[in-house]
Amino acid sequence: MRNRGSIVALLALGAAGCASIGPRGLTAAAPVPAGRAVPVALSAPGPPAKAAAPPLRLPQPGTVLTLGDVVAVALENNPATRASYHQALAAAAQLERDRAAYYPSVDLSATVTRQQQSALGGQFDYLQTSYGPAVSLNYLLLDMGGRAATAEEARLGLLAADWSHNATIANVVLEVERTFVAYLDAKAQRAAAQDAVAKAQAALEAATVRHEAGIATVAEVLQAKTALSQAQLALERISGQVLAIRGALATAMGLPADTPLDVGELPAELPLEAARESVAALIEQALAARPDFAAARLAAEKATVHVRSVRAEGLPQLVASATATRSYFDPALYASYGDSWSLRLGVTVPLFTGFEQRAKVAKAREDAAVAEASAAGLEQRLVLEVWQSYYDLQTASQLVTTSRDLVASAEQSHQVALARYREGVGTILDLLAAQAALSQARAEAIAARAGWYLALAQLAHDTGVASPLLRQELALEGKEDR
Repeated sequence: MRNRGSIVALLALGAAGCASIGPRGLTAAAPVPAGRAVPVALSAPGPPAKAAAPPLRLPQPGTVLTLGDVVAVALENNPATRASYHQALAAAAQLERDRAAYYPSVDLSATVTRQQQSALGGQFDYLQTSYGPAVSLNYLLLDMGGRAATAEEARLGLLAADWSHNATIANVVLEVERTFVAYLDAKAQRAAAQDAVAKAQAALEAATVRHEAGIATVAEVLQAKTALSQAQLALERISGQVLAIRGALATAMGLPADTPLDVGELPAELPLEAARESVAALIEQALAARPDFAAARLAAEKATVHVRSVRAEGLPQLVASATATRSYFDPALYASYGDSWSLRLGVTVPLFTGFEQRAKVAKAREDAAVAEASAAGLEQRLVLEVWQSYYDLQTASQLVTTSRDLVASAEQSHQVALARYREGVGTILDLLAAQAALSQARAEAIAARAGWYLALAQLAHDTGVASPLLRQELALEGKEDR
C-alpha cells in the first residue's frame, strides 16, 4: 500500500508539473455555456501582433509631384515590392544553402562518460570518468550530378525570383500610372465643368438682359436657369470624384488616403510620336524583356533541371569521412588521455525503395511539362496583349486628333450662337444646344488625352519597358542633377 501511495503521489506531482509548463491551449479552462439559451461571457481578443513596418516616404508639403515622384514614392512604400524583394533574398539564401553541398561538413562534439567496470570476474569494481572532444569530417566526393542539378535549380530559382520582382515593380508602376492619369483627367474635367458653369451664367445674364429689355420671354430666363443648375450639378459631381481619385492615388502610393497631393495638370499637347515602332518589333521586344515571361521560362527550365536532381537521388554516392577523438581518464590507470582516429570511404547504392524513386522522377517530369505548357500559354497571351495595346494606342492617337477638331468647331459654334442671341436674332435653345455641345466636346477631348496616356502606359507595360514619358522625365531629372 505504501508503494501504491507513493506512485499515486508521484503521478499527481507529475500532472501538476505538466499543467504548469504545458501549452495554455491544452491546460486552460474553456468557457462552456450554462444552458441552451444562455450566452457565454467572452472578452474580445486582443489585436494581432504586427511586425514593425518600415517608415513611409512622405512627399514634401506644397510640392507639385511629377509622375517620377509618384512612382518613386509608391515603389518604396508598396508592400508588394517589399514582399517580392524579400522573396528574391530568400532565393539567394537558398542558392547559397544548396551550394554548401560542395564543401565538407565538420562537426565538433564533446562527451562525458561515467561508468562502473568489473575485473577478474567481479572481484574488483572501480569507477572511471572519461571525457574529451571529437572532430568528425564528412565529404561527398561523387553523387552522379545530384549536387550540380540542385545548385543549378536554385540558381534558376534566384533568377526567376529576380524577374518576378521586376514584374511586381512593373505592375505597381502601371497601377500608379493609371491612378495618376485618372487624377489628372478628373482635375481637367472639373476645370471644364467650371468653365461650363461660367458660360451658363453668361447665358443666364444675356437672357435676363433681353427679358428686361422686353425682347425675351420669361421662359428663356427659366431655361437658362435650368441649364445653369445642371452645369452646377455636374461640377459638384466631378468635384467629389476628384477627391475620391486623389485618395485612390495616395493609397496606390502607400500613403494614407487623406494625404494632400498636388500633381499639376493634364498636358494639352501630347507627344503622339512616342511609339512609332512596328507591332512586330514591339512583340519581339516583349518576348525578350517582359519580366513575367522571363520568370515563366526560368521556372520551366528549373523544373527540367529538377528532373535531373530527383533522378540523382537513386544513383550511387561516394562519401569520405574522418573522425579524430581525444579521451581523458579519471582515474588514469595507464595514461591520462588517449587519441584515436579513423578514415572511411564508402559507396552507397540504392537498390529498392518500393518504387518511390521511379514515381518521384515521373512526377518531376510531369511538373516540367506543366511548366513548359504554362510558359507557352503566357507567350501567346503576351503576343495578344502587345497586339491589342498597340492598336489601342493607335486608336487613342486618332481620338486625340479628332477631339481637337471637335472642340475647335464647337467653340466657334458657341461663339456664333452667343453673338446671335445677344444681337436678338438667335434663340435661347440654339445657345443652350451650342453650350451643351461645347461641354461634351471638351469632356471627350480630355478623356481622349487621358486615354492616350493610359494606352501608352499599357503598351509600355506589355512590352516590358518603362513608359516613354517616365523615361523622358527621369532623363531630364538626371540632367538637372548632373
